[in-house]
Amino acid sequence: MQNISEIEAEILKGCKKGKLKYQEQLYKQFYSYGMSISLRYAYSREESLEILNDSFLKVFNNIDSFDAEKSFKAWFRRIIINTSIDYYRKTKRIIFVEPSEYAKNEIFSQSDVDNLHVEDLLNLLNALPEIYRITFNLYEIEGYKHEEIAEILQITASTSRSNLTRAKKMLREAYQNQYSNKKIVRMENFYSFNKQNTN
Repeated sequence: MQNISEIEAEILKGCKKGKLKYQEQLYKQFYSYGMSISLRYAYSREESLEILNDSFLKVFNNIDSFDAEKSFKAWFRRIIINTSIDYYRKTKRIIFVEPSEYAKNEIFSQSDVDNLHVEDLLNLLNALPEIYRITFNLYEIEGYKHEEIAEILQITASTSRSNLTRAKKMLREAYQNQYSNKKIVRMENFYSFNKQNTN
């Protein structure tokens, strides 16, 4: 059973032929999906749009390498994530914090940050330093292991763990300061919001 519809298959076939008509259709069909991902890696909608447009360009330039038997959304998602990381490598100064005894010994419950509105969590993520936000996204949302994150960001696995610990602590503190009186939903809803179209 194919992972793409007949309409998507036709659009992708047209894109492989380099036809502008089908490229525009693909852009319109997957714009919202792509933006929902890039927004988590950028500080503004303008940056998100730049990341997304660069990702679409990579899609069009590398469409021949896409396996039509597999999920286009999963392939596209990976391109957006890689483009987001490349964007910050080129335009942002990411400060990598090595693990400290404080970070390694710090213990707090996931329940401190597992109840948030989707919109609230996006706002909180935007307040994190780049490296913390990227690590949080890759580990908690995308499901990468710390060893994989370490390879992607060229850091150690222990640094990735420390960055995640610090990110959660900052999210917890920001939540307590800004959103403690709001009606909340479980964080699992945020994960499903970002993953619901990946299959």
